[in-house]
Amino acid sequence: MKAIVQNRYGGPEHLRLADLPLPEPGKGQIRVRVLACGVNLSDWEYLVGSPFYARMVGGLWRPKQPVLGSDIVGFIDGLGEGVTGFKPGDRIMGDFVMTRGGFAEFACVPAAQTVAVPDVLSDDIAACLPQAGGIAQAGTEGLSPGLRLLINGAGGGSGTMALQLAKAAGAHVTTVDTGGKVDWLKSLGADEVIDYRQRDFADGNARWDRILDMVATRGPRQIARALSPGGAYKAAGGQVRVLLALVFGGAAYRLRGKSIGMLLVPSGRELTQRVAQMAIGGRMAPHLVGVLPLSDVPEALRRTGQGEVKGKLVIKP
Repeated sequence: MKAIVQNRYGGPEHLRLADLPLPEPGKGQIRVRVLACGVNLSDWEYLVGSPFYARMVGGLWRPKQPVLGSDIVGFIDGLGEGVTGFKPGDRIMGDFVMTRGGFAEFACVPAAQTVAVPDVLSDDIAACLPQAGGIAQAGTEGLSPGLRLLINGAGGGSGTMALQLAKAAGAHVTTVDTGGKVDWLKSLGADEVIDYRQRDFADGNARWDRILDMVATRGPRQIARALSPGGAYKAAGGQVRVLLALVFGGAAYRLRGKSIGMLLVPSGRELTQRVAQMAIGGRMAPHLVGVLPLSDVPEALRRTGQGEVKGKLVIKP
């Protein structure tokens, strides 16, 4: 089978198109003929080996799994030992971030993380949903009308879907991203857009009730200044040292009525089903900006890692 292979940590230049043996599903796994695979920021993290938690999961010195790609949609091609409830030919989807393998013609994934794709969802749209939609759903849970929310790094897949959910909940939404995305984010419904190269949202007098940060770079003191009394900040990703500082340093601000910590996303079958139903019901719609062949994975990852993509890219092997 054809696959894009990673043998070392580094940039997209280290990826290559290769012929690999057809994988055999192990116990509790299914083999999938990949129809589409969404490109996520987590793929970039596993590619470059940073933040450090990517190496903790993916291999300390070199990648344990040579094929990236976790938001997989495909037809079941084979069943491993002990798998029930599925049959060859079923169209499935899932967020397989711990096993990956989607940037290939075939992949073996855990059946326990797999759900059937609703008939009304296309392969490409379904591939945009599991990871990015799960982050968006978890990051906007509990919003109410009039609440002030800031989304830092709002122009990617998770941010744009979080923006939709927040506006549907009646929140006032400020988005932060590069200047090239300002007008576009306004067209998606953002009440205010900040170009992070021109203004640091944490250095002014503005305050927000909730902050959803896709890539944390600030410490708890800066974040606390940007939160309203009783406000809450959640980081979806970032360097390990920053995340640790937020978790442990943020504890000091609880006495002041401000919650600072990480966003815990309960990834798995139940969340994927919930996100798919949200898409069917029109509550969230991924902004799919490109469907690319397997050979374009290096460029797709570069664009995603550099924050250039307005929404989501999908690979179609």
